[in-house]
Amino acid sequence: MGNTVTGLPGTDRGTDESEVLRRIEERVLWLSAAMVHHANRVRPNPSGLKVGGHQASSASMVSIMTALWFQQLRPQDRVSVKPHASPVLHAINYLLGELDVSYLTTLRAFGGLQSYPSRTKDPDPVDYSTGSVGIGATAPLWGAFARRYVQDHFGGVGKGRQYSLLGDAELDEGAIWEAIQDPTVPGLGEAVWIVDLNRQSFDRVIPGSAADKLQGMFAAAGWQVISLKYGHLLRELFTRPGGEALHARIDAMGNAEYQRLLRCSVDELRERLPGTGSTREPIADLIATLDDASLMAALRNLGGHDIRALTEAFDTVDDTRPTVILAYTVKGHGLPTEGHPQNHSSLLTDDQMRELAQRLGTDLDHPWTPFTESSPEAALCAEASQRLQRPRHPHQQPPAVPADLARPSPTGTGNTQQALGRVLLDLTRQAPNAAARIVTVSPDVSSTTNLGGWLNKVGVWSSTERPDWFADDAETILHWKEQPSGQHVELGIAETNLVGVLGEFGTTWSRWGQPLLPIGVVYDPFVNRALEPWSFGIYSGGQSILVGTPSGVTLAPEGGAHQSITTPSLGIEQPGCVTYEPAFAIDTEWCLLDALGNLGHPDGQSAYLRLSTRPVDQSLAAVPHDPAARERRRRQTTAGAYRLRQNERPTVTLAAMGALIPEALAAADRLTALGHAADVVCVTSPDLLFRALQARRGLSQDPSWILDQVFPAERATPLVTVLDGHPHTLAFLSTIQNTPVTTLGVTRFGQCGTIDDVYRYHGIDTDSIVAAGLDLVD
Repeated sequence: MGNTVTGLPGTDRGTDESEVLRRIEERVLWLSAAMVHHANRVRPNPSGLKVGGHQASSASMVSIMTALWFQQLRPQDRVSVKPHASPVLHAINYLLGELDVSYLTTLRAFGGLQSYPSRTKDPDPVDYSTGSVGIGATAPLWGAFARRYVQDHFGGVGKGRQYSLLGDAELDEGAIWEAIQDPTVPGLGEAVWIVDLNRQSFDRVIPGSAADKLQGMFAAAGWQVISLKYGHLLRELFTRPGGEALHARIDAMGNAEYQRLLRCSVDELRERLPGTGSTREPIADLIATLDDASLMAALRNLGGHDIRALTEAFDTVDDTRPTVILAYTVKGHGLPTEGHPQNHSSLLTDDQMRELAQRLGTDLDHPWTPFTESSPEAALCAEASQRLQRPRHPHQQPPAVPADLARPSPTGTGNTQQALGRVLLDLTRQAPNAAARIVTVSPDVSSTTNLGGWLNKVGVWSSTERPDWFADDAETILHWKEQPSGQHVELGIAETNLVGVLGEFGTTWSRWGQPLLPIGVVYDPFVNRALEPWSFGIYSGGQSILVGTPSGVTLAPEGGAHQSITTPSLGIEQPGCVTYEPAFAIDTEWCLLDALGNLGHPDGQSAYLRLSTRPVDQSLAAVPHDPAARERRRRQTTAGAYRLRQNERPTVTLAAMGALIPEALAAADRLTALGHAADVVCVTSPDLLFRALQARRGLSQDPSWILDQVFPAERATPLVTVLDGHPHTLAFLSTIQNTPVTTLGVTRFGQCGTIDDVYRYHGIDTDSIVAAGLDLVD
């Protein structure tokens, strides 16, 4: 090795600001590892179940997050944190004085710090909930949408960058690329993604590097791409004699070989790093000039662990278009497990934690000791805390939504999908303040879901006004007026993007005190595709209305590819959401108004409306003319069900939902003619009926009065349930009064044909209902 050794710039400890920042970085690393260690090896665990945590995944984000929070962020900026880096976020918020020390021992404990960042459950300030891979990464794109919309319509929210911190494995998720490719995204210059490019998945080192491919894909989508591969130590080394050979050697090295070098002793590293061939000698000569500490530090000096390099990257962000920073990192950086192929969920031992504490100047027996009050580190933390204080936005109550638009009793034929557009237009006239808060979102299906009239009335939202070149075309029915005052957002065809926007529009009441009433419209078969991101939006506090239309096998000629089966039960099963499937236009009005009234405040909840294009005789609704009786019907409709047909001495009850009401009424007439008087119950919300049943059994706090009004004990009879969806959705109704039941519905893929053909095929036609009733009463 020779007698003369030379260090690298920045490897010696000093007392300048960069050294203060480095000590904060080390403390963040320690705290994040100690939280996971305490949860697994210190806190009592009587069950013996694995607690888990991700020390290595956190470690690879420490430098990036330290640079962001302690140098870069402003109060108007928001950050979505990689799920497995939640301990890093908690560590930073503790150092900033935003999180009490008592919570550091509660990671993954009941009521404590969550396993992944959560806006609604963490006792820690969190901008975006993450945990469902890929969804948290895209949320800031839609958050940028929501901020711009609120600013254009109500003002007062200013500007700010929207950061996504994501792991490179998350880029395998299709939702990521659906979001990036949406035509509205290239204009979001406030979006900055920082990819933790540690080139490891859960189980292994990824064999090949996809960085070049990722750069091309982001660039093709109109993004600025910043590749942050090497830190300043390596960059300086590359300028020395032999540095060009070393640069080429590391560039050409596969991920696995590089990470194996991280596991080498210094002697092994000096032997392996030069490789073979003509470049071996100049590389060996170069690294022979370095002392052991400098060589080990240089190998690990990737861009994602060099705060100076990170700061320079942040300073070059182009705010006119989205930016992605591909930050090369080492999984487990700074830990004994760094670079190990199976370090994803591995836990440091007690001995390893003690060695780490000694190296970082902390104490395993007193892991949460803060910086001394007079230290430069404490001063920098206090300065960052003060800089990041956000103004409080007082919450505005959303405008009152009328419960009933007082339309005359409907006549003629119509469908529930048509009622959606009509109600929105009626609100612009009868409740303009509430209508002004409505924002509709559609994935390129506005006209086919009856939003055309609404869209023509309120216009399409755009940050800049754009000309409508077809405004003077007499044959153009849908007028595309794009302007900052518009209230409709049209996205590309990807449903996951629609519900992502919907979720963020639904959080504006809690972020900026400005409540919106967001309604998203999607073809009902695709609710399944959109369910996870919409569910995650609800989990994150987003309150919105999702309308699935058209639905069911009533879309007969379209065949099985466009017929939904499971969505009625999904509505029951989704927390934080009430589901409705109205049968008539008036039911749609009442349910939609009720759902709108539940948005935009702390006790609010989302809603899912399943609508149909099947024409139904609206006079069958038999809406009472007496005002008190009409109001009673409205209350029952929005509570889950009402009696549509009632006999003096019924022998069977038919409970039907949505578009199957005409078949149920026809079957009731035939059963009554056969001597078996049949009542008909119109179910508008199986969800609310199930909640009422749970409440009656003492299992929830929901109201249960609807059961006594619609399913009273004195009228209990055998029950036939029928709906255009899976029959188990209504099967629980039999337990209200413990009656025999036959459940009819759709359990097979659909077929093309007329409604009569298709209903017969699935056994939900009038004949099938009559036969089921006779089987129960004979």
